[in-house]
Amino acid sequence: MSHLYQRLMGQTVAMSLKEEFLRDGAVVLRGVVTPDEIELLTRGIDAVLERPSARAKVASTPDDPGFFIEDFSTWREHKEFKEFVLGTKLSKVAAELTGSSTIRMYHDHVLVKEPGTRQRTPWHQDQPYYDVEGQQNVSFWIPVDPVSKQDCLELIAGTHRGPWLMPRSFLDHQAKWFPEGSLVEMPDFESLRESFEILSWDLEPGDAIAFHMLTVHGAPGVSSGNRRRVFSLRVLGDDMVYAPRDWVTSPDMRAVMSAEEDQRVAGESLRGDWFPQLL
Repeated sequence: MSHLYQRLMGQTVAMSLKEEFLRDGAVVLRGVVTPDEIELLTRGIDAVLERPSARAKVASTPDDPGFFIEDFSTWREHKEFKEFVLGTKLSKVAAELTGSSTIRMYHDHVLVKEPGTRQRTPWHQDQPYYDVEGQQNVSFWIPVDPVSKQDCLELIAGTHRGPWLMPRSFLDHQAKWFPEGSLVEMPDFESLRESFEILSWDLEPGDAIAFHMLTVHGAPGVSSGNRRRVFSLRVLGDDMVYAPRDWVTSPDMRAVMSAEEDQRVAGESLRGDWFPQLL
């Protein structure tokens, strides 16, 4: 067991990690996920690949030599994910990073890029695609395979402080969420890479990246010999509230909840079976 893992599972997250998260909007956590949890997530991801949900999306083009698939909100359909979500100590880590007294589940996201996938995940923020508002939130990006820095998620330090940037569909760049002109357009970060502090790391199974839902991030394809299977866990703190939208969000939480379950009220914290309190 690593010393960092002992610290994270003990009294507090190291103060330097909390300060880094608040400053940069992202931090790497070494050895924070146990080997047993990695095994759980691996089995769950492989089950998703065998039986994707109706919410799954192929995010690579037909001429891509690899394959990129995503699936959303599957934690209640796969016992491995449910066991992880309800049992992981990452909720405690999220509370420490954000200063929140409670942590609730928001949703999960499976992302798999097979060897040779060249499709890049474009630069974006997550929160403009969602139906929540507030500041105390964490997304955990948890790979179950070794990830080299050249294949790793990339995050632009400090962008969690805003502004909100226009969310667009990844393959055809359409504004399917906020109306055109209502938010600041995403800068061409790729051509301006040298002007920003871009965070990425070499990762081993057990490591995770924690980042704010407004932190601008993207991801390269993967090199020919590597496979990148990732489980992403998104959680909400005290000040995060439901913000109903006039459009279908991504993920569309209404697609997985019955009318009886969807009793969300604007301005209130999310509650119910789909949003259990984890801490």
